[in-house]
Amino acid sequence: MWGTMFEVITWGGAALSIAGLVGLVWCILRVMKARKSGLSDDDLRAVVQSVLPWNLASLFLSVLGLMVVIVGISFG
Repeated sequence: MWGTMFEVITWGGAALSIAGLVGLVWCILRVMKARKSGLSDDDLRAVVQSVLPWNLASLFLSVLGLMVVIVGISFG
């Protein structure tokens, strides 16, 4: 019983980490696309500022997922 519960916790944490990683890749691609499109400095700054909360949320999600994985491995 306990082994399967901690396996679910571990795989759930891995899924959170992957979701955070996908978000980080999206943020990187979004800023790269804006840089290549030749926007003015102010427009580029606006794009980066709009992506920043998503970047921080994705980073938090991936860190939280890794912490859950560590808990699942430690107790499992």
